Amino acid sequence: MGAGAGDSNRGWIRERRAAFAALVLTTVGVISWRTFLMLEVNGWNTTKAAAFGLFVLLLTPIALSFWTATLGFLVKMRGDDMLDLTQRLQKVPPAQAELPRTAVVVPVYNEDPGRVFAGVKATYRSLERTGLLRPFDIFILSDSTDPDVWVREEMAFADLRQQTADPERLFYRNRRLNVDRKTGNLADFCARWGDRYTYMIVFDADSIMSGESLLRLVRLMEMHPSVGLIQAPPLPVNRRTLFGRLFQFASHAYSVIFITGLNFWQGGAGNYWGHNAIIRIRPFVEHCRLPTLPGKPPLGGSILSHDFIEAAFLRRAGWKVYLASEIRGSYEEVPSSLIGFAARDRRWCQGNLQHSRLLFSRGLHLVNRVHLCMGIMGYVASPLWLLLMALTTAGVLRERLLPHDYFKGRSPFPNWQISVNHQAILLFVTVMMLLLLPKILSVAFYVRDRSRAARFGGRFRLALSVLGEVFLSTLLAPNLALLQARFVVGILMGRNVKWDAQDRGDTDTSFREALRRHWQATLLGVAWAALLAFTVPTLLAWFSPVIAGLVLAIPLSAWTSKTRAGQFARRHGLFLIPEEVIPSDVLRFFEEEMRQVSERAWSAERDGLAWVLEDPTVRAAHLSLVSPPPGPKDELFEHYLRGLMIRFRRGGSPALSPAERRELLLDPESVRHLRGPDSTP
Repeated sequence: MGAGAGDSNRGWIRERRAAFAALVLTTVGVISWRTFLMLEVNGWNTTKAAAFGLFVLLLTPIALSFWTATLGFLVKMRGDDMLDLTQRLQKVPPAQAELPRTAVVVPVYNEDPGRVFAGVKATYRSLERTGLLRPFDIFILSDSTDPDVWVREEMAFADLRQQTADPERLFYRNRRLNVDRKTGNLADFCARWGDRYTYMIVFDADSIMSGESLLRLVRLMEMHPSVGLIQAPPLPVNRRTLFGRLFQFASHAYSVIFITGLNFWQGGAGNYWGHNAIIRIRPFVEHCRLPTLPGKPPLGGSILSHDFIEAAFLRRAGWKVYLASEIRGSYEEVPSSLIGFAARDRRWCQGNLQHSRLLFSRGLHLVNRVHLCMGIMGYVASPLWLLLMALTTAGVLRERLLPHDYFKGRSPFPNWQISVNHQAILLFVTVMMLLLLPKILSVAFYVRDRSRAARFGGRFRLALSVLGEVFLSTLLAPNLALLQARFVVGILMGRNVKWDAQDRGDTDTSFREALRRHWQATLLGVAWAALLAFTVPTLLAWFSPVIAGLVLAIPLSAWTSKTRAGQFARRHGLFLIPEEVIPSDVLRFFEEEMRQVSERAWSAERDGLAWVLEDPTVRAAHLSLVSPPPGPKDELFEHYLRGLMIRFRRGGSPALSPAERRELLLDPESVRHLRGPDSTP
């Protein structure tokens, strides 16, 4: 590896990390000490000790996030960061030399082909518009097991090739066996085609990226030969429900200073978010093979959250990993409802808990270990916060309901019960400031510049949006924490997560569905409120935001999933994002493609096997994309295929399961045989 980004500034980044660690540890230490003194006033007991330990543990990630955002704000106010890769790119004119070959890879698994191929087409059009399409190839790497979705993907791909001026830049394949999910999908690509390319830019099924962003990523890699991976932060777009708009507004409004702060202290030991990132293929292949964890799922077996580990393995091998904080034009989509968000979180929860098995692996960089800890705490924190509040409730009830022992032991002097209300209020305000100040700093960053604020609808609408986001997020957070706590407990009890395709549309949650999913939260909130109202009313006031969120879980979940609620907010200028005020070209291309999807013959759901057999055009496209099984067929498998064909002739597709229909589609001879000897191919 040659000299690369940050090599001459190694001392600077060490000093930054030391200063950052000192700030975090000092904050945790001071607040913890003040809490210790407060709890000590009326004596210790088991409940207090357990609550104190949980508080210190949970305070650490809060302090870490607070100082990350604060330092990011200070860096943005200063103007730039000399260790930021994208700052250097702005100072260097684009090289005239031809760019190396780069593959844009789009792994998909039973996704809506209309959404996937609209994103691919928009990215292609944006890249074509730069005039530098030639170094890039786009691969749709399908792991789809649903035969109906698979055939629609093939027809969407054939349609895409007909609509593009350079179809040789486009490739599609469907894997026979879905081994190791996305990691196996990318490993298969690298084994088949990796030696043809210097870089691969990894997408998700909902990723969209502008051509300029793709070019900037490649140029950054060319400028820094010691960098193995650069992550372009994907910003969420295209959501219309209130929940989705809340989430994407928060990401746009608060992420700038947070990502800048991350860059300040992580340097070349950044993280990988699994998509919208460029990867140097050779070191990725050499160093990022993931181990199979010992034991059975959910904590054993294949690693679900592969991205953090791959970044850590690259850094362990000496390759730097950077977060390209200033690159815009990198987009994704987020779940449109609380239930959809929780479903995605459940898979990530299992994957992140698996990271505990690798946390102390030999050779990992300290910053990567911090990333792994943060990912684990992102889910473990939910049950711990609920436990802390339960212990706090139990402790206060104990002090209120049990008589105080004024003469402990044989002491003739009374042990007076001393009020700690003032200290408790000060502690509450301090913690709330740690939580809210990053959002206040984000608003300050935008409000001080009229043009920045205009991207969110202006200063007044931005301020109202932040207030609304804080209010609604506060109410939604307890229910999400309860859902995550159930996931953590279930995983620790051995319940494995089924990895299905995500619901990426604007899905409405019915009141009945919300009732089914959240009745336990409502029951808990009502019981908790009643208990405190009849025993310690003052504590009810302290816990009111949490209890209100639980009591209102059902209507909140249903209401925030409504498109009309989100559209009402947009009409009134609330929760706007810059891409809605001034749409980028690639998002405009995407909207145009999505409007045309319904006109495509492949857009409607239909029986894939029957379609292949009935339509010569579909059959020809399918047979051109499917390869015969490797090696000679097993005699028993031949009999199995004949049996499937007999059942199909007698009962049609309903007589076969989706897996059985897929087996027939995977075998070109079976497809031809079902059509008869005098049929067209």
